[in-house]
Amino acid sequence: MKVTFTEKAIEKIKVKLDANHGKWLKLKYDTDGCGCVVSGVSALWVTPEKDDDDVALNTNIGPLLMEKSKLVFFDEDMTVDFVESANSFMLKCPSQILNPRMSLLVVGGTK
Repeated sequence: MKVTFTEKAIEKIKVKLDANHGKWLKLKYDTDGCGCVVSGVSALWVTPEKDDDDVALNTNIGPLLMEKSKLVFFDEDMTVDFVESANSFMLKCPSQILNPRMSLLVVGGTK
């Protein structure tokens, strides 16, 4: 699996990572409140812990955690961009937009 971050996305994410030194960047497939595992929503998390099910992917921003059991819900080649007009991130692949308004959350302490 390949995940690439655009320059705009890197600028925005680096601010959060620099303010939360030692934490991991994670692409989370969140199913809480969705009713069904196939109805999950992708989100970026800055988290202090690496879970047992997490795998680290090498990306152009550094390691990115993803849950091994949830990889099936993502495409093989994805790009994370930042959309200024929506003030949010966008997760896309060559064939579709996976999440047009993806959030970036700091988990385990907000900075």
